[in-house]
Order: sequence, then structure tokens, then C-alpha cells
Amino acid sequence: MRYFIFFVLAIFFTKSYSQLTPFEISKGKETATYHQIIEFYKILSEKNSEITITEIGKTDIGKPLSLVKIAKVNSGFNKCKVLINNGIHPGEPEGIDASMMFARDIFNHKKLNKLLDKVDIYLIPVYNIDGCLNRNSSTRANQNGPIEYGFRGNAKNLDLNRDFIKCDSKNAELFELIFQSIKPDLYIETHTSNGADYQYTLTYIPTQKDKLNQSQGQYFEKVMIPSIAALTKDAGFEMTPFVNTRKVKPDDGIDGFFDNPRYSTGYASLFNTLGFMVETHMLKAFNKRVKATYTFLSAAIEIAYRDAENIIQLHAEADSALFYQQEFPLTWKQDTSNFELLNFKGYKAKYIKSKISGFDRLFYDRSKPMYINVKYYNKFVPNLVIKKPAAYVIPQAYQSIIKLLQINQVEMYELTRDTTIIVECYQIDSLKTLSKPYEGHYYHSKIFTSKKTDSINYFKGDKIIITDQKSNKYLIETLEPEGNDSFMAWNFFDAILNHKEGYSDYVFEDLALEILKNDPILKADFENKKFQDKAFASNPTAQLDFIYHRSKFHEKTYNRYPVARILFENLIPTQILSY
Repeated sequence: MRYFIFFVLAIFFTKSYSQLTPFEISKGKETATYHQIIEFYKILSEKNSEITITEIGKTDIGKPLSLVKIAKVNSGFNKCKVLINNGIHPGEPEGIDASMMFARDIFNHKKLNKLLDKVDIYLIPVYNIDGCLNRNSSTRANQNGPIEYGFRGNAKNLDLNRDFIKCDSKNAELFELIFQSIKPDLYIETHTSNGADYQYTLTYIPTQKDKLNQSQGQYFEKVMIPSIAALTKDAGFEMTPFVNTRKVKPDDGIDGFFDNPRYSTGYASLFNTLGFMVETHMLKAFNKRVKATYTFLSAAIEIAYRDAENIIQLHAEADSALFYQQEFPLTWKQDTSNFELLNFKGYKAKYIKSKISGFDRLFYDRSKPMYINVKYYNKFVPNLVIKKPAAYVIPQAYQSIIKLLQINQVEMYELTRDTTIIVECYQIDSLKTLSKPYEGHYYHSKIFTSKKTDSINYFKGDKIIITDQKSNKYLIETLEPEGNDSFMAWNFFDAILNHKEGYSDYVFEDLALEILKNDPILKADFENKKFQDKAFASNPTAQLDFIYHRSKFHEKTYNRYPVARILFENLIPTQILSY
């Protein structure tokens, strides 16, 4: 292993190729532009039959999203598939340049080319093309190079690494098409970190291990991550988990990063794909950050080559298990009693007087390197567990959701005629909504529901999704309303949160009296609330609302979540379904 990684770095440092990258030509000071990136891969593909570049579709800015495939022709079918995504934040371009060099190098050296015997490599050269074209030298004020770089937001000013469930961008839709067509075993995305100062150039965010299938999670945590770390360390780039400080300084402890499905690795884990976000440190020189990224890619693909059969088998077993799994964690909480000690290499942090404000400011003293054990809290436990239904029913009116389900290869049937189905419905009892938009949405959190069994009329063309498929994790995370990244949380169903009908109080007053007269239970509840709640007793409008909401006149669809659950005992006959 050590020989191999030194060999890879020797390749990197020689730079003795006719097809040099803009990074190399500038001696490590510049990152490639969008046009240079695409032209580089086109020339490379013309020279090598084992590399292809394909335009998948148009992004929000009208430019095509390209996919590069590096694979040996007719070399077998059961190979480990690795998908590398670069430039999701184009101001963090290390992966763009490192991938260009790696793609070139793999064809010029037998030892690298041998990796393709067991691994197929897929590269998105630059994902956020919009941001890549928005080139500047000022929007990343704290970053040490390159001279110019792209912008974080895309043409719609979206952060694309928050878009993998809601898919507000064409980029995200195209990514999901790519992901589902490849079904990668390993996913790698390249970034630059911010935050604390420390000695490491290379940090990483792994898929949250507790969300993975148990066997996958054990392999990922105990074998893959340590193996990659050993190789990068031997190559001179010791890595540590992303420095997500608990308070302000690393000394206070580091939290594991919980990658909800809005993030790429969180999305990938819904389909049992192992994932990494590579995070090189913004304060290190750009040249060094690119070399660190190159080293990580080389190490990860070497381990994918070494363990290909095991990785593929674990992925297949995890997919198969989803067909039979009955209970699914939906929300999680950090186990703050569980931690491991990291041998952390940082700098002495202290507070000094600001020359601007005169108040205390944080300062890392690089003249005082620090070697300490830091508590790393990377254990998460389920907070809410959902028992899957036999099926979900989605009214055809919700075409935007149906489209996303189809992109993600969710198998669904549709009703061939109008029918009444006994279903379990969620009622939205309460939720919290942001006071200002987040990534284009007034996001909902702390969604609490209650359930009710009801007979509901459905129509020819409405969708039935039977939960005996390997998309079950995706279905649970998106269709169960209390999920952190459910379609409910991302405002796909906000119309249900408003009344469509109402009453005129001066007319309803007499009717409300009649309702109370004919419903002794409601009358008793009403009188009891007036007795116990002084504010209610002095509010005539609230009293009429109380009666109206409990009467037959109140609309049933208000706060009723439109995606219903069919329980196993209420399965509908297959003869009224078409595939």
C-alpha cells in the first residue's frame, strides 16, 4: 500500500505530460475555468477509448451538465462503481483540478490503470456550472487562493448542497438521474472547509455510520475509513474528521456531522451508497489543498479496488434487506454520552483584544502547535421510528412529487378506476415555520401529527406505491411528514394549512346553539373548556371556532396530509391497479 501511494504522488509531482491542466501551468495558483474543464476532458476522451464525456441535460443556466466515465471496455460487469462530484460550490475548486489530473494520470501509468480492472469511475467535472461561470476573486474572503474562483450559489442563488430532496434546480434533477442510472457503491464530493484553524490540510465528512445498514456501517467505520486514512497519512496528508466544533474551539469537542438527505451524502445513504465529503482547509495554500484532494481520491479508489467484491456484496445485501425491513428511523438525536478520543493536531487558541472593536476576539497562535485528545461525538440514535405501511397513496394532483419519485426510480402503480380506499391519514397538529426563507423555502420543523383511519375517494390515475422495494428509505424520509427533509417540511403541501371554507359568525351563532343541543358530548367539552380557560371564556370568536371545528361543517381536508397510508389489512385488489 505504501509503495502505491508514494507512486501516485510521484506521478503528481513530475508533471511530465503534454496535456497539462491550468492548475499545473500556473504552478498551483489557478483553477480551471468551465470551458477549460470541458475542453480538457474532450481532448482526453479523443486520446483514450476508456474515457467518455456525455452531456446529460441542461442546467438552470442553460449549459449542459457533463458526466465523464472512466472504465475499461469489455472488462466485466460486476465492478465497484465510484461517483465523484466536483464544484458543487465552485469557490471550493480543489476537486475540479485534482480530478482532471487523476483522470489523465490513470491512462498514463499501468499501476493506476490497473484500478480499472475492478472499479468504474464516474466524474461530474463541475456540477454547479452556474456558479463556476460567476468567477471572481473576492467572495471567499478567508480562503487562501486560488487567484480566481466560482461562486457558491447557482443561477437561482441556491446552495446546491441543500437541494437533493426538494430539487428546486435542474442541476439536482440531473444529478438524481445520473445517480440512479449509475447506482454508485461509493460517492465522493469535494469541498473546502471553513471554521477553526488547525494543522491538517485534509478533513472529511463521512456518511453518518449509524444510518447505514449494520454490516455496511461496520465495514465503513472499521475498515474503509481507517484504510483511506493510513494511505493519505503515508503520503503526507494526515486527515481528521471535519472540525465541527461543539462550541467555539476544537478543545471543546467535535461533533459528528449529521448529513440529512438534503445533503449529497445523506441523499446517497438513502440508497445504501457509502459517501464522503472531502474538506480541505481553506487557510492552507491552494496548491497543497489540490494535492491533498488528489491523494484522497487516489487512496479511496485504491481501497475501492482492494475491497471491490466486499463493497458490492454489502451494498446488494443492504438493498435486499430494505424489502423486508418493517421499521425505519425517521429522526435522530446525538448521543452526548458516547464519544471517542481523537489525537488532534491544532493550534493554541486564545482571546485577544480586537484592534477594531476593542472587545475580545478569537485568535489561533500558529507558533504554538497543540497536540491534545479531543472528544469526538459521532454517535446518533433514532429519535422517531416509523413502521412502514403496506403502501402509500398519492393523489395525481401532486405531479411535482410524482416526478421526483419517478426520477428516483420508485416503483408505483396507478388506479384504473375511481374507488374508495380505507386509509390511515395524518393530521398536522402543529409545526414551526421559519420567519425568513431558507434556500427558497419557509421550511417547516417540529412537525407533530396524529393518525386517523378514514374512507377516502380516489380517482383513476392516482398513484399507489407498494413498500416492497429498495427505494423504501427514500420513501420513508420524503413521504412521512415528520421527517427533517420530508416533502411536508419543504412546503410541497402548504395549501392544506389554510382553510378553504368558513362561516359568518352572526349566521353560525344560531346553528352552533343547535349543534350543542344535539351533541351532549361536545356541549360538555365546551362548557368544561369555558370553566377551565378564562381567556377562552372571554373570547366569543374562539368559542364559535371550537364548535365549528368539531362539527360536520368543518372541512375535512384542512391540515389533512394528502399522502395516505394503506395498512396491510386494507390492501386494495390488484385488479384495479396498472403498472
